[in-house]
Amino acid sequence: MIGRLRGTLLDKQPPWLVVDVAGVGYELEASMTTLVALPAAGETISLYTHLTVRDDAHLLYGFLREQERTMFRALIKVNGVGPKLALAILSGMDEGAFRRCVLDDDIKSLTRLPGVGKKTAERLIIEMRDRFPHWEAPEAALLDGGEGEPPAGSPRDTLADAEAALVSLGYKPTEASRMLAGLEGEPSTEAMIKAALSRRMAG
Repeated sequence: MIGRLRGTLLDKQPPWLVVDVAGVGYELEASMTTLVALPAAGETISLYTHLTVRDDAHLLYGFLREQERTMFRALIKVNGVGPKLALAILSGMDEGAFRRCVLDDDIKSLTRLPGVGKKTAERLIIEMRDRFPHWEAPEAALLDGGEGEPPAGSPRDTLADAEAALVSLGYKPTEASRMLAGLEGEPSTEAMIKAALSRRMAG
């Protein structure tokens, strides 16, 4: 099991990133919450990881904070929730916001996330509620990302990358386009995605 990686961030194309560790490039998938908090390519980073082994692939997921990995591992134990949906949930809200939704029976906020219908939201609330008392309540707020956004590419490339990332999370192309409308002035793909997800959750 690969539990943690420390190395140089080579590339960041949401939701994917590549980390060089002693000459080996590890490709990981991460939530937007982690991606927007990462520095620019070329910087040293340390990530908590989770490895999923399937018949056709070994998939590695990266998390900036151990609490986010803990949440991811709890989510994929819920009936009907796989790694893709777990990352979509963690991209739309951090652990603190998700915890509040579960404890407050806030089905409406959960169903704003891609792939989460009413039945899934109800299942998340029922199966996750009993696990939270054993966790320290996280202090982070909804999508409270880090600083240090990387330099922007061309506006068209940034918009296309942001739309592709949202589609990879489970949003339909037309929905992703609506979420990104008017955000062309954001300085980077990650900033654009962060703003789009914040708008979606506030909507």
